[in-house]
Amino acid sequence: MKQKNFIKICGITNVDDAMACVDAGATAIGLNFYPGSKRYIEISAAAAIAEKVRGKIALVGVFVNETKNRVKEIAAELKLTYCQFSGDEEPEFVNSFGNSIKVFHVNDSTRSVNFSDYSSSMFLLDTFHKNEYGGTGKTFNWLLAREANEFGKIILAGGLTPDNVFDAIVTAQSWGVDVSSGVELSPGNKDHSKIQKFVAQATAAFAR
Repeated sequence: MKQKNFIKICGITNVDDAMACVDAGATAIGLNFYPGSKRYIEISAAAAIAEKVRGKIALVGVFVNETKNRVKEIAAELKLTYCQFSGDEEPEFVNSFGNSIKVFHVNDSTRSVNFSDYSSSMFLLDTFHKNEYGGTGKTFNWLLAREANEFGKIILAGGLTPDNVFDAIVTAQSWGVDVSSGVELSPGNKDHSKIQKFVAQATAAFAR
């Protein structure tokens, strides 16, 4: 049986939005533990979400330059499926976690990205921004993601919406996609109809 492609809705902050992702058929939700994010979530709120959806959808904890002990503590408490590292984490740090997703922020090239240094389950490519670690709502050249497919399973992020995700997947031929601002009413509050449309469009593109 073919493994399902990865469709992740990131920046989930409440149970209702998490359940909307489950109902839409998404394969993962992202819980952001970076205090500098507009979509930061406290552990207690994340635990309530995890309890509600565990076993129905993959749980991804998003971390930015966090300590190893803190990541392990949160991962164990919430029984995270994946730990996503969106900061400047070194390979040794990332590779100490079994199921990891390493994020690379790209501009006009991936030549400086040393994919082979990491043993991550997947690599997420997001748009470079000098002051942000994600959630910018800006796209980058999707052909760069296509070129990166030789290095492993690539998740495409950055400026994706229900209206462009089909074309993005067809162009990048990525393993997965990740969206946050593209399905929001406001930072951390999702538009359930947009989630439904995004997942439907992504699923159709992956089925081609």
